[in-house]
Amino acid sequence: MKISNVYIGGWFQRTMLQLSEIYDFLREAKTQLNLDQDKLNEYRKNLGIGKIDYGVSGEEYIEFTTNENISVKIFEDGLIVLNNTNVSESTLFADIDHVTDYYENKLSPAFSYIFSLGAPVPKELASIENVYPYFVVCDNVSKNDISDLLSRTEKQKYFEFNNDNYDVIRGDKYYFINNKKKTFENIERYIEEQIFIREFKGQLHRYLNLHRIIWEKIDEVKENANVKGSDIVKFTTKLEGYAKTINLIDGRINQMSTYIATREKIAKSDAELAEFLQISGYRYETLRDTLDYIKYLWDMTQNYVSSAQKLFDGIKQDVTNKSVDSLTIVTSMSAGASIIALLTETAPEFTIFGVIYFFILALLGWSSTRILSAIAKRRKYEVSDIEYEKDIK
Repeated sequence: MKISNVYIGGWFQRTMLQLSEIYDFLREAKTQLNLDQDKLNEYRKNLGIGKIDYGVSGEEYIEFTTNENISVKIFEDGLIVLNNTNVSESTLFADIDHVTDYYENKLSPAFSYIFSLGAPVPKELASIENVYPYFVVCDNVSKNDISDLLSRTEKQKYFEFNNDNYDVIRGDKYYFINNKKKTFENIERYIEEQIFIREFKGQLHRYLNLHRIIWEKIDEVKENANVKGSDIVKFTTKLEGYAKTINLIDGRINQMSTYIATREKIAKSDAELAEFLQISGYRYETLRDTLDYIKYLWDMTQNYVSSAQKLFDGIKQDVTNKSVDSLTIVTSMSAGASIIALLTETAPEFTIFGVIYFFILALLGWSSTRILSAIAKRRKYEVSDIEYEKDIK
């Protein structure tokens, strides 16, 4: 069986501005940012770059080869496609691991460094492991050969697509493509679009799960029907952290509508994708609908954390007011004692008893303050909020 190529890829929001920065880095390890030049040189060296091209195909893109028989194509919207051309049937899975290793341990760290300044990626997203679709391209093989490859990787067939140029059988993580007419450009266009659609959908699913996780964390804070005064600051800090994460992720989500519209327009203007779009063109509309749904959920999440912050800010203000009242009592007691002492003394006189009396008053004032402060910390404050039945999200 002749296996010619293995493709993997990913997508994360970028623009033509970042593409220009990538181009400067790939050519000369240069950047306009205040980054360590030695690190830039090392990252570029690790990529083993050969020939570099800058072109336009619907979108601007950079394409370069490496000394490991891997070619890399990076589009201005952030789509990245890697192609391993040194593949055989006997070494297929090692070849897949090879291109995956290049992506994860060489290309991704380099890009992470050159984009390390500016708005951070929320840790909830940074810690997520990517699961790549693997595209295995064969030359004029039978359906039995493709079915055999599928059985060696996955047990279930999810999708099958045929046209005059190539056939596709898809499992969960693997796509097996049979090239009938040496149409590598057409196959690459199909693969690029599949990677974008899968990655777009995958990101939306992550945002859905993060909404669930963060909502439950906010619930954990608000479920404290009675909270100690000493815990108010701790809970308030947690809510501030959740609010920051929500704002960062909300910004990422709001960027996505532009990308899906541009990709859909380019795909539908490509004659080579016409047959494919007749079957799956609806997926762009479905992705837009799903994106609108996720936006709505994150708007709800933003409102939920804001209401929780206002609730605990009100409790914190209540604690502050009670502390001020307690200090007023202590101050009044001290002032009263001083006035009585002045009225009962005909003239100030320095005596040992006076000194002892002064320290007794100071000790009483200090003790009263400490006792009232301890009472305030241990006092429980009611967290009043409306309870709702949970919907299935």
